[in-house]
Amino acid sequence: MASASSSSAKNLFSDSKRRLADRVMVNVHNSASVARQIVRGSKSNEILMQAARNFAQAETSMDNSVQNLKKMQLIRQHMGYQVEAIGQGVDKLEGIKEQVCSMER
Repeated sequence: MASASSSSAKNLFSDSKRRLADRVMVNVHNSASVARQIVRGSKSNEILMQAARNFAQAETSMDNSVQNLKKMQLIRQHMGYQVEAIGQGVDKLEGIKEQVCSMER
C-alpha cells in the first residue's frame, strides 16, 4: 500500500508540476501579449503626436500664406495706382509735346 500511495503522490506531484508549467507558459504568453499591446499603444501615441505637430506646422504655413496674399493684394493695388499715374503722365506728355511743337512753328 505504501508503494501505491507513494506512486499516487508522485503522479499527483508530476501532474501538479505539469499544470503549474502550463500555467506559467500561459502567463508568459499573456505577458508578451500585454507588452505587444503597450508597444502598439505607444507607437499610436507617437503617430498622433506627429500628426498634431504636422497639423500645427500646416496651420502656421497657411497663416503665413494668408498674410503673404494680403501683402500681394496691397502691392497689386499700389501698382494699379502707379499704372494710373503713369497713364496720366503719358497723357500730359502728349499735351506737352503738342505745345512744344506749336511753339517751334
